[in-house]
Amino acid sequence: MTTRSSPRLYTPMPLLAGATLALPPGPARHVQVLRLQPGDAVTLFNGDGGEWSARVARMGRSEVEVSVDAHHPGDRELPCTVTLAVGMPANDRMDWLVEKATELGAAEIQPLVCERSVLRLSGERADKKVAHWQGVAIAASEQSGRTRVPVIAPVRALRDWCAGLPPAAGLRAVLSLQDARPLAALPVPDGPLLFLSGPEGGLAPGEEQAARDAGLLPVSLGPRTLRSETAPLAALAFLGLRG
Repeated sequence: MTTRSSPRLYTPMPLLAGATLALPPGPARHVQVLRLQPGDAVTLFNGDGGEWSARVARMGRSEVEVSVDAHHPGDRELPCTVTLAVGMPANDRMDWLVEKATELGAAEIQPLVCERSVLRLSGERADKKVAHWQGVAIAASEQSGRTRVPVIAPVRALRDWCAGLPPAAGLRAVLSLQDARPLAALPVPDGPLLFLSGPEGGLAPGEEQAARDAGLLPVSLGPRTLRSETAPLAALAFLGLRG
């Protein structure tokens, strides 16, 4: 059985028992930083579910080969698929949000630019940030024991995102302090779940109305005003404990 003490590496490629394969550059650097040697155990996962025990087969100057042993099925996901749509907090708070949301089980994170957003991204700068956050999610999945990696979606403007939502599947909610039902009062979802949370300063009134018009139910986490990076994580933690 795979032990959790061996380093976990995300390898987005087909894995097969008995195969010997060269690790992609990122995992290979990880192995080298850890100063692993041929014969040392590692754990591989590719996001398809479960994980694979493996051993370092060869160390080159920049290349690392591993021999894949057995597949170990296992699911450490939330009981329902959860998407977080978040007004991006500024500075390194978005990094922190992505890391913790990954640890808590989010399946997808949708970064949004809102009227009151401090962090505003577009074009090449937005693409680079999304790639960076995807790397944060990969590292958090490796550390936390998840066998799937959350998808970081391209940055969108909130109103464009609301207008482009497909017909409702599962439960959709916007975290709100106005005329909202307590999160604990919602039924246990039997399908996907989406939470929208605003940036610093919250959603503008017109944005919240656009979310409600798109079918998102107003939901409250309590009487206190939580930070933009705290609110969606509190919702995720609640779901994990309830499930």
